[in-house]
Amino acid sequence: MGFETATPVQSMAIVPILEGKDIIAQAPTGTGKTCAFGIPAIENIDPDEKHVQVLILCPTRELALQISQELQKLCRYKEGIKILPIYGGESIDKQIAGLRKKPQIIVGTPGRVMDHLRRRTLKLQDLNMVVLDEADEMLNMGFREDIDIILENVSDERQFVLFSATLPKAILDIANKYQSDVVKINTTSKVITVPTIEQFYLEVYEKRKTEVLSRLIDVNQFKLMVIFCNTKKRVDDLCKELISRGYRVEALHGDMKQSHRDSVMGKFRKGIVDILIATDVAARGIDVDDVDAVFNYDLPLDEEYYVHRIGRTGRANRKGVAYSFISGKEIYKLKNIQRYTKCTIERMSPPSIEMIKENKIQNIINDIKVDLQDEKINQYIPYIEEILKEQPDLTPLQVASAFLCHSIDELVIGSNDSLKTEDLEMSGRNNSDRQFSDKNHIRLFINLGMKDKLQSAQLIKLIVGNTSITGKEIGKIDMLEKFSFFEIPGHHTEELIYSLSKQKFKGRKINIEVANKKKRK
Repeated sequence: MGFETATPVQSMAIVPILEGKDIIAQAPTGTGKTCAFGIPAIENIDPDEKHVQVLILCPTRELALQISQELQKLCRYKEGIKILPIYGGESIDKQIAGLRKKPQIIVGTPGRVMDHLRRRTLKLQDLNMVVLDEADEMLNMGFREDIDIILENVSDERQFVLFSATLPKAILDIANKYQSDVVKINTTSKVITVPTIEQFYLEVYEKRKTEVLSRLIDVNQFKLMVIFCNTKKRVDDLCKELISRGYRVEALHGDMKQSHRDSVMGKFRKGIVDILIATDVAARGIDVDDVDAVFNYDLPLDEEYYVHRIGRTGRANRKGVAYSFISGKEIYKLKNIQRYTKCTIERMSPPSIEMIKENKIQNIINDIKVDLQDEKINQYIPYIEEILKEQPDLTPLQVASAFLCHSIDELVIGSNDSLKTEDLEMSGRNNSDRQFSDKNHIRLFINLGMKDKLQSAQLIKLIVGNTSITGKEIGKIDMLEKFSFFEIPGHHTEELIYSLSKQKFKGRKINIEVANKKKRK
């Protein structure tokens, strides 16, 4: 399988599990846990015994499939061992047919395992080993009662192996109740700092996060990215906004149907979409080695989640990068993360539009150097000759420069070039991310909203491009479905209404007026 050395958790867990001991292991995601319990589980199975000998419980369908696939690889030269994943979202009749084939290893989610126990289609009385993987997530998802019922249905003589990224009291209660002569393993300190991952943070205004995100994506040309948000709504909102900016994005969270989640992960693995936006729980099923970058759009609520998140990149000794967006007092939370991970997270400023353009130019030039070796470029020479014939004052260099200029304008799709870096950063600014509504600012109504595919960045560009108002002066913006509200300094009101009332947005005449109380509602 290409492994050369064991990971810390494998080195510490395989031998005691082979010896039949109960273990409780604290290890983050992506540290080789599947092989840590999978190798000894397979070694201890008797292929001639046609009953369930090992039960592996995990929180999600994705993880169940992932573990099953990894165990299948480990069983390549072990004849007679059958593995069956059972989980919700798939026909239970198909799984019952699979159980009739007498698998020795079951990998399942607690809810579906319970369904089979109730139907008596799954029997665990001859079980030799129970494994709880991602135990903390199973508890977070409300599976505690199911886990208790399952564990009470198996023999007291069975071996109990527990893996968890965190060890809250509820996990320790399970260990104390069902384990004996426990071997405790903790590898978090050994893997908490990943040398192949560069870590940065950016202090940005809340309303500017998407703009900063777009610039980071554009300037770096990452291939695969994962963006983390703390809520499902946040995931959906950000997904819509990035799609409107021209990026290939998919969302992943617990409210989505299983078939949809499978489809999303399939597209991401194949590179059909470049960006996956996920919540922490949904991300447990992401097992892709070549993720280039992780973005903490929202800073995680727990220090350990930070480690789980950034561990999605820099896998298999590849290089990766992690960016965290913070605002206001979140700097203290970031300091706690740095203390916990014992690593330095460097501050950086958002990329400028000039940096993005320079990066795009270099990429285009590199592509051109390759194309120059291809004879097919000769078919386009007559078009250049026609331009030079029509405008004899031009030189070939000017024509080439015009093509490059056109290409750059086409490529810089995500970022708003009207916003300067200082408009994005919080550092050195006293006002609170356009959330102010003071006596010097007037709230205005505009007849354009999200239905018109208007984004706040475009509204700012519209205002700045047609008036003397700067990006800094624009206050709170509320984007609604059919219309929007925004705030500007009162002395600019007459100028703005006069200037924008003459403009159109995507063919629609713009109407702006001072918001009254009715419109505020």
